[in-house]
Amino acid sequence: MDAPTSPILDIRNLSIELPRGADRKYAVENVSLSINRGEILCVVGESGSGKSVMTSAIMNDVPGRLKVASGEVLFDGMDMLTLPEKKLCEIRGARISMIYQEPMAALNPAMTIGKQVDEVFALHRPEIAAGDRRAETLKLLEQMKLPTPPRIYDSYPHQVSGGQCQRIVIAMALACKPDVLIADEPTTALDVTTQAEILRLINDLKEVYDNATIFITHDFGVVADVADRVAVMCWGKVIEEGPKEEVLMHPKEPYTQLLVDAMPLLETTRAPDVTRNDPPVVKVSGLHKVYSSGKKQVHALKDAEFVLRSGETLGVVGESGSGKSTLAKTLIRLEEPTDGAVIIKDEDFLGLSGEQLVKARKNIQMIFQDPYGSLNPSQTVGYMVSRGLQLQGVSDSEARQRSIELLEQVGLGEPAMRRQPRHFSGGQRQRIGIARALTMEPDVVIADESVSALDLSVQKQVLRLMNDLQAKYKMAIIFITHDLRVAAQISDYITVMEKGVMVEFGPAEQVFNAPKHDYTKRLLAAAPGRDWHPPRLTAEEAARIAASIERA
Repeated sequence: MDAPTSPILDIRNLSIELPRGADRKYAVENVSLSINRGEILCVVGESGSGKSVMTSAIMNDVPGRLKVASGEVLFDGMDMLTLPEKKLCEIRGARISMIYQEPMAALNPAMTIGKQVDEVFALHRPEIAAGDRRAETLKLLEQMKLPTPPRIYDSYPHQVSGGQCQRIVIAMALACKPDVLIADEPTTALDVTTQAEILRLINDLKEVYDNATIFITHDFGVVADVADRVAVMCWGKVIEEGPKEEVLMHPKEPYTQLLVDAMPLLETTRAPDVTRNDPPVVKVSGLHKVYSSGKKQVHALKDAEFVLRSGETLGVVGESGSGKSTLAKTLIRLEEPTDGAVIIKDEDFLGLSGEQLVKARKNIQMIFQDPYGSLNPSQTVGYMVSRGLQLQGVSDSEARQRSIELLEQVGLGEPAMRRQPRHFSGGQRQRIGIARALTMEPDVVIADESVSALDLSVQKQVLRLMNDLQAKYKMAIIFITHDLRVAAQISDYITVMEKGVMVEFGPAEQVFNAPKHDYTKRLLAAAPGRDWHPPRLTAEEAARIAASIERA
C-alpha cells in the first residue's frame, strides 16, 4: 500500500480582512485547502466570493487595502505569508506561476512574444545560456500547439489571435516548470472551440509537468471537463469541497445546489410555431457589410437573411469575427450596411432618414453587453430610462410613470429612479438596460452578449426576466451570444455564423439535435460540460433555497 503523499500546497485557516465599512468583515474567512501534484482543484463561486483574493495570498500578493488576519499558506514547507521579498521573487513565476484571465493585459504590447518568453528564462532559469533561449522558447511554443512557432516568436501580441495569446501566457507560466499553476478564469473570454482547446491543453500538461493546478472559474461546464476536486466559495468561506462527481451530481449545501441548478444545459426549452403566417415584425434580406482598407476589402457580413415574428427569439451564435456584432450594428444602423434590406413592420428601415429615422428608431432597441459602459455614470436611472420617451414627445409626468412601471417589472422599482449606476450590481445594471430598451415598446430588441459578464445565478434571473417580458410585450428578440447553452435556453430559432455568413438556420431543437453544417457540429462538440446532466431543482425548490440563503 502506497504511503499518502503530502500536499504541495496547504492553506490553513486563512482569513483576510476587508477595509472598515465593507459589506462583511472578511474577504476570505478561515479557509483551509490543500492540493497535491498531478491534481486540478477547481475553485468556484460567484463574484465577490473570495476566489481571487484567496489565490493572491498564495503568491503573497494580497491587495494593499486588505489585511491578512490569520493563517498560513504552506508551500514546500515554507509559509508564503512570512517569506522575505527576495525569497518570494525566487518562487513567483518560477515555482508558482499564474495564468491571468485577460491575456492581452498580461502581455507587453511593445515587446515581441519571443522576447517576453525569453525574459522569463533570463529571470528564473539562469542555467539556460542566452544563446539557447530562442530554441527553448520555440520548443515551448510548439508544446503549446501554436502554429509556426518561429512566426509567433517574432510577432507582437496584437498580431496573434486571442486564443493564441492565451496559449502564450500559459507558455510563460510553464516556462520554469512550476510546481503550482494558478489559472484565474483563463477561458472566460474565449470562443467555445478555443476554450475547449485550452482546457484540453491544461489537462494534458498536468501529466507532462506533474504539477498542481488551481483553476478558478464560475462555469460548472468547465468544472465538469477538467476538475479532479471542487471547492465552492461563498462570502469568503469554503462551504463545500469534494471530488468532482460528488459536488456536481450530489451537492450538499443549498448554495451549491443553486449554483449547479443555474448552469444552463445544452438542451432547448422553446419550440416555434413553424405554421405561423402572420406578417413578420422584422424581415432581413441580402444584408451585406464590406469594410475597405486601401485596395483590400473585408466582407464582414454576407447576404444575411431571416424573418422573425412577434414573440419569437432568434439566437445568433458563432465565434469572434463570425459577423454577429456586425449583424447587430447594421440592423440597428449603428453602422450603415453596404447593401440589403431591413423591413420593420412593413417599413423600409434602411431607407429612412432625418425625422422619419428618429421616429422609427423607437421600434428597434438594443441591450448592450456591458451594462455599466452603456449607462452614463453621472446621470440617475430615472433620467436615462425616461429620456427616450421624452425625446419622442411624451410628457415628463407620463414618461416618469412609464419608467417606474418598467423598473418595477424588472424587479427594481421607484427607489432606483433616484440612484446612479454605481449603486447597483452588475445584474441590476443589466436590468436597468433592459428597462431602458423597453420604455419605447419596441417591436424588435437586439441583445448583444447581454448576459455573458454575469454570474450564473444572475444570468439565469435575467434570462427568465427577458422571457417573461417577451411574453408580456410580444417583441421579437435577436439574441447574440457565443454561449451555446444560453442560446439553447432562450431561442426559438438559431442561426450559426462563420466568417460573416449564416451557415445554418432553423428551429433551435433542429440545429442543436441534428446540425447539418460541419462548423455547427464543431461548435456543439466543443461546448464545455456537454455530456453533464446534473439533478435540477423545481422552481419552487429553487425559490425556497434562495429565500433561506437570503435570510441566513
